[in-house]
Amino acid sequence: MLTFEVNEFIERIDEMLRLVLEEGETIEITNRGEIIARMEQVRKQRQADTRGHSATWNDLERISAEISAYWPEGLSAVDAVRDVRREL
Repeated sequence: MLTFEVNEFIERIDEMLRLVLEEGETIEITNRGEIIARMEQVRKQRQADTRGHSATWNDLERISAEISAYWPEGLSAVDAVRDVRREL
């Protein structure tokens, strides 16, 4: 992480943008030693799942079946959570 006073940042803004965009650098901007801003590369957000609701439900059913294979018979999810909370 690099730190620059606001005056220097303004004078060298093109260089600062290049550092952020091309090298992934994070830059803190200060005014009289106090941090007033931070410039960092924006990470692209993940694309939304476009497979639809049925695919999501299928995934949940598959996960449920995997968990059920190892779940102790007669133990409710509520009881399992309570047991874990008691251990804390």
